[in-house]
Amino acid sequence: MKRLSRLRRHRATGPILLIFALFTIGTTFQVASAVDAEQTTTIAARSAAIDEGREIFLKGCSSCHGLNAEGGEIAPSLIGVGAASVDFQVATGRMPMGDMSVQAMRKTPVYNAEEVYALAMYVASLAPGPEIPTEEMLNYERDGSTAEGGELFRTNCAMCHNFAGQGGALTQGKYAPTVMGVEPVHIYEAMITGPQSMPVFSDKTITPEEKLSMIKWIKAAEAEPQLGGAALGRVGPVTEGLLVWTLGIGLLIGVAVWLAAKAR
Repeated sequence: MKRLSRLRRHRATGPILLIFALFTIGTTFQVASAVDAEQTTTIAARSAAIDEGREIFLKGCSSCHGLNAEGGEIAPSLIGVGAASVDFQVATGRMPMGDMSVQAMRKTPVYNAEEVYALAMYVASLAPGPEIPTEEMLNYERDGSTAEGGELFRTNCAMCHNFAGQGGALTQGKYAPTVMGVEPVHIYEAMITGPQSMPVFSDKTITPEEKLSMIKWIKAAEAEPQLGGAALGRVGPVTEGLLVWTLGIGLLIGVAVWLAAKAR
């Protein structure tokens, strides 16, 4: 205690404490300023993206979805659909589309990645909705299981998309598209937004880890070599039987014609 008292009364104690206090205050201020600057930059960038997205929306989408995305006679409201829905529809080229009476098909996108992001940010600013999955959320190689993904796909998706993910026909002229060649982010977005006739698979129905397992199985099936020869669309025995039947009947007809011609 005596030693501590002597240190307190030392003439250098005051300046040292003052310097320490100033250093602490300065460091805290710098950290706080850096955080505020980063947040300000992020907010400014998001605001700029929203403004750009609104201009794109008014030019390319408002004629069907309404000036305020409230929907119209031929197109639904976009309020509350979230950024993920916009990214899926626009980045895969399904939107914008000229004829709203037919099913939207995957094609070359009209807008580039920056414009798609801006459009998604604008729609997301109208009301809360599913967000675009981040790269960390899509690490299916690390967090997914191929075996589990295959089981989940056959249970929840095969009745529409075919057991091999090649797609299939639905009622009323609709169809389930192939999932081969689709980007992981768009597969994930489709599951959480439910485009077209597809149901929404919430995290309570299929967890994020299970979604990654399904994506991992799809990518494994996509890369699987065709060791047995021509795959014939991998849609099952109907196609294979039809091919054999057609070739068999054709061969028999050819033999019959040849025998008839030879008999003359």
